[in-house]
Amino acid sequence: MDNREYILSPQDAWAAQQRWRVVKRSVDARQRQLKVHLTVLTDDQGQPIAKDAPIPLYTPPVFQDVHSAERQAIIIGCGPAGLFAALTLIEHGIKPIIYERGKMVSDRKRDIALLNRNEGLNPESNYCFGEGGAGTFSDGKLFSRSKKRGNMQRVMELFHYFGAPDTVLYEAHAHIGSDKLPGIIRNMRECILEHGGEIHFENCVTSLKAIRNQSSVSDQAPIILAIGHSAHDTYRMLAAEGVKLETKGFAMGVRVEHPQALINKLMYHLDGGKDNSGRRAKAASLKDEGLIQFVGNASYSVVTQVDGRGVYSFCMCPGGHIVPAGSTADTCVVNGMSASHRNSPYANSGMVVQILPEDIPGDDPLRGLEYQESLEKESFKQAQQASLSAAPAQRLRDFVEGRESKSLPACSYLPGIVSSRLDQWLPAHIGKRLQQGFRDFDRKYPGFLTNEAVILGVESRSSSAVRIPRDPETLQSVSTPNLYPCGEGAGYAGGITSSALDGINAALMIAEKK
Repeated sequence: MDNREYILSPQDAWAAQQRWRVVKRSVDARQRQLKVHLTVLTDDQGQPIAKDAPIPLYTPPVFQDVHSAERQAIIIGCGPAGLFAALTLIEHGIKPIIYERGKMVSDRKRDIALLNRNEGLNPESNYCFGEGGAGTFSDGKLFSRSKKRGNMQRVMELFHYFGAPDTVLYEAHAHIGSDKLPGIIRNMRECILEHGGEIHFENCVTSLKAIRNQSSVSDQAPIILAIGHSAHDTYRMLAAEGVKLETKGFAMGVRVEHPQALINKLMYHLDGGKDNSGRRAKAASLKDEGLIQFVGNASYSVVTQVDGRGVYSFCMCPGGHIVPAGSTADTCVVNGMSASHRNSPYANSGMVVQILPEDIPGDDPLRGLEYQESLEKESFKQAQQASLSAAPAQRLRDFVEGRESKSLPACSYLPGIVSSRLDQWLPAHIGKRLQQGFRDFDRKYPGFLTNEAVILGVESRSSSAVRIPRDPETLQSVSTPNLYPCGEGAGYAGGITSSALDGINAALMIAEKK
């Protein structure tokens, strides 16, 4: 068997997907004539294999019984880094003992529903904390630019093994969806427990020094630290216990939401079924309904440089919703998610500005974290008169041109939005760069800068503002032996898949250590 690549029109690609076994798929919308790149599995004669043929085999995981295993490891955090680390440890006969401050995914759903209805925030169970980590209820995109850190395909195969659709094995930008991912996380949990691992929910670790005694493990038992980027109290605990931390670059900004129909028009070059000359368009400008049937709602990725700092889109969610992603009662943080079908009438994306350590005065390793919190509290202050979880908002063109929005468009953010002059209260080094960034993006995609769009504040959790330095050879903390910082919270990953891979790598280091 071999693979063969085809470049097809959307409708031809749709037809091919119904007949052939696809192993990779991506949409190329850079030109007016939209193209779909398909890589399909072929037989020995080079002919495409039928769609109902078996998926190209990958080696399934072999999990050992670790109920009575001599070797044990503690894992702090049950997000993708922690879960994939636990599964890898079990493959190598090591018993994982997981501590998770939040609740299991089914109970977490109820707390998130209350948050969306403005009925209260549980600081330990929300969009940030709980089984599966922040990614469970904020989109489930499986995309990473990491190419040199390990076997990313193995991450996709494990997701598939635990219930993800076939598409995760071949989509260029694979996506599970926040409606499907919780079930996959539950399957992982059941596998860990079935093979002898332990998971202690609603159990926040407040001391590294005490956790080994609580777990009844050896003083030399390794600890995998997979806390995620929002565990600010845990960072402070680590600093107090002498773990070396350092400030790292991060990004902050807003979340912007457009009508999905407008983004489809801009990205797919639609113009009422006509091309720029007014003639009936060909395949790339089919009627919206037909095109979306073939290739799905459009996404975008934009980046520019303004005054020496990057301004760029982050976590773009076609057909999605904006959600409240704060973890304390006095902050307002927004994020985006989309369900598996990506069929809401809205398209949202983080729009953030690069912040370097030298942009924040001082030498405290937690100063970036403190800066994040200060802006999140200001965002809360700007909207708290409306409702508990309301977010400050401004029409996009009003923001760029410095005007009050006397009304706001319909928005997917369930807790509600309140008009606010983000152009006035965002720090100038963020707000002014965003304003110029949106002008630049409008030059690339004329119509992007519109008052049909709305921005919400603040998007502040795109990455950790702290790094826990580790030895590149052993992956152990440079200050604390047998402590393995990994994932987003350690500053070494930027999403579900790269965090999962980092957790795998930490577990492999432990397995190989004698």
